[in-house]
Amino acid sequence: MNVILAGYNVDKDVLDELKRHGPPRLDVTPETLSAAYARISRDPRPADELRRAARDEVEQARRSNRSIIFKMGHHSVAEHAVFNFDILGASRLAIEEIERFRLCSYTEKSQRYITLGDDFVVPAEIRDAGEERLFVRTVRAQNALYHKLFRRLRPFVFGRNPELAENPKKHGILEGRAKEDARYAVSLATEGQLGLTVNARGLELMIRRFAANSLAEVRELGRKLYDLAKGVAPSIVLFTEASDFDAKTYQTWEKTSGRGVRRASPGAGPAVSLVEATPDGDAMILAALLHTTSDLSFKDCRTHLKRLTRAEKKALIKKVFNHMEFYDVPPREFEYADLTFELVLSASCFAQLKRHRMATLTAQDYDPALGVTVPPAVEMAGAEKEFAAIIERTNDAYDRLRRKAGPAAGYVLANAHRRRALLKVNVRELYHISRLREDATAQWEIRELSAGMSRSARTVMPLAGLLLGGKDAYPRLYEKVFGKSPRAVPPDVKE
Repeated sequence: MNVILAGYNVDKDVLDELKRHGPPRLDVTPETLSAAYARISRDPRPADELRRAARDEVEQARRSNRSIIFKMGHHSVAEHAVFNFDILGASRLAIEEIERFRLCSYTEKSQRYITLGDDFVVPAEIRDAGEERLFVRTVRAQNALYHKLFRRLRPFVFGRNPELAENPKKHGILEGRAKEDARYAVSLATEGQLGLTVNARGLELMIRRFAANSLAEVRELGRKLYDLAKGVAPSIVLFTEASDFDAKTYQTWEKTSGRGVRRASPGAGPAVSLVEATPDGDAMILAALLHTTSDLSFKDCRTHLKRLTRAEKKALIKKVFNHMEFYDVPPREFEYADLTFELVLSASCFAQLKRHRMATLTAQDYDPALGVTVPPAVEMAGAEKEFAAIIERTNDAYDRLRRKAGPAAGYVLANAHRRRALLKVNVRELYHISRLREDATAQWEIRELSAGMSRSARTVMPLAGLLLGGKDAYPRLYEKVFGKSPRAVPPDVKE
């Protein structure tokens, strides 16, 4: 066996400096990797020779890419080309659109850890509607309350946590709690930034979807991404125009179906509702495990499990969990059981939930009729009336902007505003969500949401859900099941 490092991401400034100090060359492009790897299936030469040939004949490599992707439909070769983008000054609303794409990597500026300034996006639709003054005044009032809340909540949080307050190293944690609650007042127009890593196939889909988006900011973002990518790799980002499928499918459905249905019940409803689950999901998971580890057909596996008592089934599932540590997730067989939840959550909470991309997540628009989520600390600090006043002012502005500027009115809504979402998740991914989001260090709203999903899951799959819980709770959960402590203990628990 021979393993060769074929390439890796390099900062573009480094590449530009190398090009300035060296002779002109065309092969500083990820297209050569796509072309070389596309030939592996039909060319007997070693992969490193194919890469060398592609670098020597860049234009031929580009023609090959276009032919393979466009004529043959083998888009997977574009996945070998990877791009990194700095995205600065995008609104929180636009960032939600970026992070809808699963097969990308993002690291986003956190409103939990960074003190916000007063930077925000004024949408073109709002300016064109002649409502910029209303929009700006509303958002600045929200930002003013954010700073006021932070100043009030900081000493309140420190006072309620005297042990942490005594340790200067923990002050950042306490300040973060004040910031994460104060941010519920700021708008979805608030500027953010993120680092985006995406392969060329994912980038092409992103650009095409952005071209069909209803928000001008998102369409502009798509154009900028395309202009940058085509300058480096024109042969592997090809299908970028808005399609009728992307542009009109939801619009057509909304006009003919969605808006014609009246609400049967007022209000937001519960934060977590389990609407569907795999029938007898525990048995499905156990049968899949037996199928993997035996020579039985799946039908025979199901038949065998029907003969077992509940105690015998529990003994089998414990064999899976016996060697599990807090950092492990259950084996892949746990993906055969699904749960679908309807969630009512704030924009602050949705910003975290959407990061779990191995689930299926769809959502309605933010809707003032669903009310807002008020952080308990805001109420306990006596700032509830001020918070309610800014929400009322925001809702009034939203109603006017909605009539004048359509969907762009959503920019003025606050992080506290809610939406309904539908989340389908398999049990394996639910463990990942639970371990991360139910932990004591997680933000309070998503911690409560995740705990609600775990409780619901245990009602229908009590065996598979035995060890659902946050990282900090893992030693206790494990000891409850096995009567002993796990070998590995989370660092926070050790402290």
